Amino acid sequence: MEDRLRIIFDFLQANRSFNKELQEQYYSSKIIPYNKIEDKIISLLYDIANTQSQPRIDYLAEFYKKVTKNIDKINTLEGFLEVLGANHEKKFINLFIGMRNQQGWGDKTSALFVKTIFHLHNGEYSKELKIWNDAPSKIENNDEFFLPVDRVIISIFEQLDNKRVWDFKRVNNQLKKYYHGNDIEIWDDLWFWGFITQIGTGNNRVFEWNENKYWALKESDKDSQSILDIKTKAEEFLYLLKIDNVKKI
Repeated sequence: MEDRLRIIFDFLQANRSFNKELQEQYYSSKIIPYNKIEDKIISLLYDIANTQSQPRIDYLAEFYKKVTKNIDKINTLEGFLEVLGANHEKKFINLFIGMRNQQGWGDKTSALFVKTIFHLHNGEYSKELKIWNDAPSKIENNDEFFLPVDRVIISIFEQLDNKRVWDFKRVNNQLKKYYHGNDIEIWDDLWFWGFITQIGTGNNRVFEWNENKYWALKESDKDSQSILDIKTKAEEFLYLLKIDNVKKI
């Protein structure tokens, strides 16, 4: 498993620009229209919560009410952690735990929110996207970062090892045997490559280039050359997922 993960990690690391460009456009659409810090955070919270396949509306409504009641506190990370009832120390692990403890928020969406906050503040995206002045710009050794794991990523790990039952915890534990800190964040690109190379839903997925899914991403470049380039890379990714091919590398 370690060798297979290393080969896929090398692919993700070498091809970061594809997903980064797409994500920067996505973040811009959610952040730039707003001037106030609190409005930017609220925009992210609503959008990320709505990535759930079955959002628990009643619980989320109570969460939104609490945030709105404390709107003056969420213009800093420390204040937001206080609203969450989390440890005030400005670490990504505290933000994750604080979000996960909110009703209506699960492991995946909590990790997705934390990943977004990291991206907006790590200096690799436009300065216009930065929200909090007190947010850390890197994942320190005494901090912890989780990969947002959903069905797309679980399907990839099932492809890598179908003898184990994979979920959020097991995928993150497996990765953290070999990767730490910022390297875990590189694995976030796995969702992008998995999304555009899977056809079907649930447990009935076929792994092949899915141009329709690429078109479904609003921020993706739609010119013919970009589609050809991404298809070529997607087929390389698919090759690496096959165990017999990995053994030859």
